[in-house]
Amino acid sequence: MEAGRAPGAPPAPRIDAHHHVWDLNVRDQPWTHGLAALNRTFSADDLRPALNRHAIDATVVVQTLPTEQETAELLALAAEDLHVKAVVGWTDLADAAVAERLAALRDGPGGSALVGIRHATQSETDPGWLSQPDVRRGLRAVAAAGLVYELLVRPDQLTDAVHAVRGLPEVRFVLDHAGNPVIDADGLSAWTALMTELAASPNVAVKLSGLVTRTIAPPLRALRPYTEVLLSVLGPHRLMYGSDWPVCLLAAPYDEVITLAEALTQDLSAHDHDAVFGDTAGHWYGIGGA
Repeated sequence: MEAGRAPGAPPAPRIDAHHHVWDLNVRDQPWTHGLAALNRTFSADDLRPALNRHAIDATVVVQTLPTEQETAELLALAAEDLHVKAVVGWTDLADAAVAERLAALRDGPGGSALVGIRHATQSETDPGWLSQPDVRRGLRAVAAAGLVYELLVRPDQLTDAVHAVRGLPEVRFVLDHAGNPVIDADGLSAWTALMTELAASPNVAVKLSGLVTRTIAPPLRALRPYTEVLLSVLGPHRLMYGSDWPVCLLAAPYDEVITLAEALTQDLSAHDHDAVFGDTAGHWYGIGGA
């Protein structure tokens, strides 16, 4: 599933493959309670100056709550916003009518922007949640609809994620935040082994996102080994940049996050750099004709 462009083709858009928006006047975000930096409204207009400063042409907005109403609102945003080109939404995977639910979302305003589904597996107490029969059936329905499934897992759930990717080759997966690794020597070793297993399956890509909030050490030094593993086992054509804005604000503003990602990938060739910052996301989500 390698991304790429034909010789002479115009450059693919630069894509931020992971950000969020929410309006507390419309719906509470309980997970932000106690997080002063996040417990307010964030709109696409709030993000736009940073996107323009860094020549980001397109974005993928990702759900935060397990409600189809939020997904419908994000799709309506995509129908109007000049940057939001794709939506990763939510539906109940365990519902026997998941195919009908997906069809209904696609029939609404902006429905053509629906490119994937995500569930906050990291909030499930069962480390084997992805292996539940009803969930597996739902994942197959996501694939049958031509959509990606995004994996949001804790480190102790990464083994189950590997099993899901390996056991469902017909499903295209994207692992958010590189699996939320523990950023220390022991965490690096265990995570590297699992990422190597995961990378053996061609039906998965990984987001270089969300890592800045997982370390208190200088991020360039702390995250370089993790980026090197991702580039080694996956290659740049299965790795995509995502800011995780505004969650990243817990650790750093947008400008610092993208500058860090650029520094972590500075040794790549121009072609491979383009993959991480646009081509891969364009290929997996169908943005910009990639």
